[in-house]
Amino acid sequence: MAAEITIENPTTLGTPLGQYSQMARVKNAVETIYIAGMLAVDRAGKIVGEGDFAAQTDQVFANIAAALQSAGMAWGNVVQFTTYLVDAADIARFMDWRKRHFPTMFAQGQYPPNTLLIVSRLVNPAFRIEVQTIAAR
Repeated sequence: MAAEITIENPTTLGTPLGQYSQMARVKNAVETIYIAGMLAVDRAGKIVGEGDFAAQTDQVFANIAAALQSAGMAWGNVVQFTTYLVDAADIARFMDWRKRHFPTMFAQGQYPPNTLLIVSRLVNPAFRIEVQTIAAR
């Protein structure tokens, strides 16, 4: 039995500040996957886009897509993101990236909840973004 995933913005809460929703409801989940924070590395472990936030973000989401695909899932199965940035100046770049890419990734316009955190650094100072993902089906 496949999970019924509903992305919601309750009327009791304000409008989201970007391309995300405030809740994801998963009913009858047969399988839930928890994807570790993805970084801008290729399959060989080489850093991609050092010093280039957009290139790193492209790689991070390509890695998430690969992880989803390996589990037989796609963007429509995502129920939550947690995003870590090392520089508050990248918030606008991240929001712009989402505005450009999320309408294609989430064609129904239902964007999963996202928590955005600014941290002092990631595992390697070359990384500017990390995104953790939860998906269900």
